[in-house]
Amino acid sequence: MKQQATGADAFAPFQQALSEGWNKALESFQQSAAQGASAFNVTGGTPLWQIPQAGGMPELPQISIDPEKLQSIQQQYVADATDLWRQGFAAKPEGDRRFASDAWGSNPLSAFSAAVYLLNGRTLLNMADAIDADEKTKARLRFAVEQWMAASSPSNSLAFNAEAQKKAIDTQGESIAKGIQNLLHDVKQGHLSMTDESAFEVGRNVATTEGAVVFENELFQLLEYKPLTPKVYERPFLLVPPCINKYYILDLQPENSLIRYANEQGHRVFVVSWRNPDESLANATWDDYIENAAIKAIHTVQDISGSKQVNALGFCVGGTILSTALAVLAARGEKPAASVTLLTTFLDFSDTGILDIFVDEPMVAYREMQLGKGGLLPGMDLASTFSFLRPNDLVWNYVVGNYLKGETPPPFDLLYWNSDATNLPGPFYTWYLRNTYHENKLAKPNALTVCGEKIDLGKIDIPAYIYGSREDHIVPIGGAYASTQLLPGKKRFVMGASGHIAGVINPPAKKKRSHWIRDDGKFPKTQAEWLTGAQEHPGSWWTDWAQWLKGHAGKQIPAPKTYGNGKAYKAIEPAPGRYVKARA
Repeated sequence: MKQQATGADAFAPFQQALSEGWNKALESFQQSAAQGASAFNVTGGTPLWQIPQAGGMPELPQISIDPEKLQSIQQQYVADATDLWRQGFAAKPEGDRRFASDAWGSNPLSAFSAAVYLLNGRTLLNMADAIDADEKTKARLRFAVEQWMAASSPSNSLAFNAEAQKKAIDTQGESIAKGIQNLLHDVKQGHLSMTDESAFEVGRNVATTEGAVVFENELFQLLEYKPLTPKVYERPFLLVPPCINKYYILDLQPENSLIRYANEQGHRVFVVSWRNPDESLANATWDDYIENAAIKAIHTVQDISGSKQVNALGFCVGGTILSTALAVLAARGEKPAASVTLLTTFLDFSDTGILDIFVDEPMVAYREMQLGKGGLLPGMDLASTFSFLRPNDLVWNYVVGNYLKGETPPPFDLLYWNSDATNLPGPFYTWYLRNTYHENKLAKPNALTVCGEKIDLGKIDIPAYIYGSREDHIVPIGGAYASTQLLPGKKRFVMGASGHIAGVINPPAKKKRSHWIRDDGKFPKTQAEWLTGAQEHPGSWWTDWAQWLKGHAGKQIPAPKTYGNGKAYKAIEPAPGRYVKARA
């Protein structure tokens, strides 16, 4: 009995400390929740368990937690923490690749700190999930907790990172010196290095498909590519990439270039290469991009080719721009496209996924005040936002590797492209933000006037190939599928595996991933319903799309021997042109 009592007495201080720790954790969660809400333009510093209405301030979200849920989370936390304490330095951080190496397992202090971190992280996420609030508030709170968890990981600190410590010992401190050099380099260049950027140069080993600039204005250059077949289809093929990134995601390397692939299929290929805006474009508007870029590109390709119609493709925001342009032209009585392909594109912004947490009236109004009448949104602002959607993979992974371990990230063309940011004109950006993400007016017939015309996507009555990626966190698969409910023409919807970029850039030769197609021609209201009737097909969706596109390309004619068309459109300079090389 005495021995048992002594054991209980010895454990009592831990139980008391655990109780105090829970209370402090609860208080910290309350503060983090309030700060997380503030970060997304929700004011107020009162703990979010019972937020009062603040007179004269924006309405705050109503948040509460069921006491029984909170008690259940506390009991689970105490049980798990007690078990962890009993394991002591024998505890192992399991189920997280950040702590998977042997170095963590052989360093008891680091392993224990990681195990405690994982326990606290699970608990905080359980608390966030237990909140009773509207879905947007819950998503914002969970996002704030996930950001805090990613930033506070013991792997981010040299004091606890067992791998970094071991490397410092093995290299006799050389890794630390190299890490400092890497940090100074990244501070100088203004962004975190995700790859060895010195290994790439646009036009030398990325964006190398042979072609020429055949037209340019202040917003874009039009690239025409050299045919790779003796004959080409009579209807030319125009690609409109997103203007928030550079076009060469479609032309990284010969083996994964969608541009080269279209060339090889016998199409006469043209691509919009957006200018990286500087102060001279600080007042450019959405209408400017539609009238003087997308529509101008369509008309120029018609003039050069002599074809009344083109086949057009839009990727991401490029698809939104292209569809708006086609709606403007439809309102003017023009039907310049024989078909349209939309890759990971929003037309209906009802389901924007995680990006929805950033958009509300205070945020949009602030951006309008800041940029609506002129100015530039720096490219790195957008790049950072997208990176922090996956903070462990796209931020802290490189902080640890570059600075704590002194490693140089390996050359990777896609990550080089990802770091090659583009600015956006303020008026263009704020119009897009309010009218699509915030108010979703593009999906409502005649709710918007663009270039003097009422916009009705229902007037784009042409065949459409609509693609969405299953794990896309930029354009969720449901958002991509929603276009099937707006466009009236004959449609084909395809779902690919993977994410926003990897799902799209998936050449057939790689024999990777799968895609899903529904052959009965039915388009129920939701993507989930559509999927119940779809069949999985191994490999890339490119071959299916290529076969579909040929059906709208017309007859074959001899391939042109020169770029452009006579005196009106001559080759200005070799592809990829000057515009794509301008750095933000």
